[in-house]
Amino acid sequence: MKIGPQSKLDELLKRYPFLLDHLAGLSPRFARLRNPVLRKTIGKVATLHQVAGFGDIPLPELLLKIRAEIKRSAGEDVEVEPGSAAPAPVETKDARQEVLKDIIRELHEGGNLDEQKRRFAELIKDVSPTEISEMEQKLIEEGMPETEVKRLCDVHVQVFKESLEGQPLPSAVPGHPLHTLTEENRALEKILARLNGLLDRAKSDDGGPALAGVRDEVKSALEDLAQVEKHYLKKENQLFPLLESKGVSGPSKVMWAIHDDIRMMIRESRRLFAEGKAAELVKMGRRLAEVMADMVYKEERILFPMSLETLDEKDWARVKTGEEEIGYAWVTPGSEWKPAASVDELPPMPEYRRPAAALELDTGALTPEQVNFLLKNLPVDVTFVDEADTVRYFSAGAERIFPRSAGIIGRKVQDCHPPDSVHMVNRILEAFRKGERQVAEFWIQSGGRFIHIRYFAVRDAAGRYKGCLEVSQDATTIRRLQGEQRLLDWK
Repeated sequence: MKIGPQSKLDELLKRYPFLLDHLAGLSPRFARLRNPVLRKTIGKVATLHQVAGFGDIPLPELLLKIRAEIKRSAGEDVEVEPGSAAPAPVETKDARQEVLKDIIRELHEGGNLDEQKRRFAELIKDVSPTEISEMEQKLIEEGMPETEVKRLCDVHVQVFKESLEGQPLPSAVPGHPLHTLTEENRALEKILARLNGLLDRAKSDDGGPALAGVRDEVKSALEDLAQVEKHYLKKENQLFPLLESKGVSGPSKVMWAIHDDIRMMIRESRRLFAEGKAAELVKMGRRLAEVMADMVYKEERILFPMSLETLDEKDWARVKTGEEEIGYAWVTPGSEWKPAASVDELPPMPEYRRPAAALELDTGALTPEQVNFLLKNLPVDVTFVDEADTVRYFSAGAERIFPRSAGIIGRKVQDCHPPDSVHMVNRILEAFRKGERQVAEFWIQSGGRFIHIRYFAVRDAAGRYKGCLEVSQDATTIRRLQGEQRLLDWK
């Protein structure tokens, strides 16, 4: 028998099963070959040349060690052809995924970046945005924490960067959601360049950081930057749910976590600016600009191409409708793209989003039981009076602010108040009915509590008066709150 650079690992292990333990002893990385999934994927197609690279062992050394172990354990002599042929790239989808995941695992365990780039170049050569998305998702499904995938997301991109940049950027017609998101990125890049230029100028006469000469401009740049919230909300509320409905969730989870990091950094930058801490602001601002620029790269090289490949015209129609409700950051979308069907004509989203016997609402669907639970657990008391001044509903929460009983249902609201306050009730309802007012509010002190009472006119889409909503809230604790609490505190 002969073994050489192109000998298949799978064939060797079938003929000489003892080689599995032997290889595991040569390199800690080979211990992963004990994983049957890895053997069925990479092992099926991997050559000894590729295996040597996988274990970071010189090929001639690996061949000689295998020959020696076969002689020792099986008493057979094998011929070695060291050769120098370049390894054949891994072609099958499952095997490519295993190689990609193994490269990332190595990086997460502290492996050398340049070495993993070399492995990628030898074994994979190029990668699609969808493959990267699938790889991240599978790592999460297999137990790698989302926070860990996010932590080294930039490193992943560095490994695959050359391959990604060899692929064309996605393009879409003006008015298409992807075109709008891309145009927002171009506007964002200009703001980031402006901010970086201002941070370069934020210096005092002695060369130290100072805001004196650029204060107004820095404030304006930070305010403009905060509009990125609309861009991220469109991704989180429109794009990510549709991708998840197609089974693609990895990129959504990782990107959303980075969005939250960016939000925190924007808040912190604005706080440092308000407090005049120039040195800290310059440092934070530069880091913020870097992270936001990296997000633009990930969107346009990974998320957007993968979204174009995954979503169809009907999906993009849904994205379009939702983005109009959220709004746009810095740009006005074009109007050339027109979806083939309106959202009203589209089939419903996957069934898991629509409970059986659900009430179809403007922004979701709930069963009657869920509606009742929701209203009973609101931290406010709610009473609804229809357009004929008849009490139709009140929420029966555990701790009511004002006593109510089922006896008021079906009664005129005027009959539910003492005579000396009926004139005020009528005045509010009449102003609502005429369209003169939309809100009336009062606040009172009662039993050591501060009670806030508001009345809202309820109208249909055409503006016709349909009733009055009373909302009462114990605001005692709320009025005492100060500062911020962003972390959970259940002590």
